[in-house]
Amino acid sequence: MRIKRILCPTDLTADSETALRYGVALARAYEAQLIQMYCENSGNGSEAPPAQPADVMDEALLKQADREELKNFGWQSVVLGCDDPGDCITREAAKLGIDLIVMRSRRRPHRAALLGSVAESVCRTAPCPVMVMHSDERDWISGNAREIGLKRVLVAYDFSDYSELALKLGLLVAQEYQAELHLLHVLPPFTLNETELSWYPLGKEGVYHKAARRLQKAVPDEAHLWCTLKNVISEGQPYREILNYAQRNEIDLVCIGAHGAGFGIQTLFGSNVDRVLRQSPCPVLVARPLRLPKETTTVLVERKAVRNSDPTTAAYSSAPAS
Repeated sequence: MRIKRILCPTDLTADSETALRYGVALARAYEAQLIQMYCENSGNGSEAPPAQPADVMDEALLKQADREELKNFGWQSVVLGCDDPGDCITREAAKLGIDLIVMRSRRRPHRAALLGSVAESVCRTAPCPVMVMHSDERDWISGNAREIGLKRVLVAYDFSDYSELALKLGLLVAQEYQAELHLLHVLPPFTLNETELSWYPLGKEGVYHKAARRLQKAVPDEAHLWCTLKNVISEGQPYREILNYAQRNEIDLVCIGAHGAGFGIQTLFGSNVDRVLRQSPCPVLVARPLRLPKETTTVLVERKAVRNSDPTTAAYSSAPAS
């Protein structure tokens, strides 16, 4: 996977600048185009949105980069009118051929869990991976968004196709930043017991041993050449084990599949993915199958207003999705 376009949704609050800082740092690292997007009149919590939201977005960008850099990389600020911000973000990401969405999510109280959030909605339907962060979690981007201090990556792995996507993303990130890769598989509660771990009939494998062997085979042998690997098996509720492990081991990034056995089953109080998103002590990268736009060279982007890449220019225009 090569990151060429990064979409960074914003609600124009100061807290949204957390996601923007990550988006800018990753755009620099991968020499990617950064598109900052605001959904106007979408009930996003802003009681009095500014008259010129594009100006506010450009000011936020200028805190992370200078004008020359914005011009050279073609970074943009986009304003769209819509009623459902989650649907708007997903639709535009597909239209523009976005490779990664970077966005912020508010910490939601347990009583609001059933209502969901924009970030959770996007993670379920996005045409590409989504990185979600909160304002009060472990930070691995320097203040000026020029240094990425990523040291430990946790992949939640349940042998499903979606967790396989999460593993591939985790391997790419770990390789890029020479980070430790922690591979965690969670068995159902009360699966393990002392008898099975200490003794099992000759020629047969217990659940623990089977899982351990499959974890070992999941990672390519060459990965050991450029990162430290740690395979871990635990038992319990998947989201609790993921959160506890991330907290205990000072994980910088959790990679998880959006759906799949054990990690994406919807329940009355939301899925394990949603709970990890709400409570994670670090950013979460949700793996999604990458869907390319049907027409990558001729489709024009329908926008209400698009600020040119040079924030000193007041003109607006429509830009091709190529």
